[in-house]
Amino acid sequence: MKKMGLTVLVVFTVLALSGCATPYPMGWVYTEIKAPVAAGDGMVSYSKVGTSKATSVLGIVATGDCSIKTAAANGGVKNIKYVDYDAKNILGFYGEYTTTVYGD
Repeated sequence: MKKMGLTVLVVFTVLALSGCATPYPMGWVYTEIKAPVAAGDGMVSYSKVGTSKATSVLGIVATGDCSIKTAAANGGVKNIKYVDYDAKNILGFYGEYTTTVYGD
């Protein structure tokens, strides 16, 4: 039993210290970030905003459409100025991923 506990500890330590490189910051316990995705040319002013969302439960089931196309359609945006991405994840049990499109 002692050998099993030591093996689990070593594996956990290696995983904890190895770190996974991700394009966005991620926390082990809780993550809530807002990040830019893209920006277009011209003025930053906008008159319409559209969002799309996907959710994940236990990392097993994921549903929704958080695409830029759906966000633009939901907001009636024809000319996209810029796009933001929001992510919230709690212990890997529940996650929300939202794409927000700004434009006219």
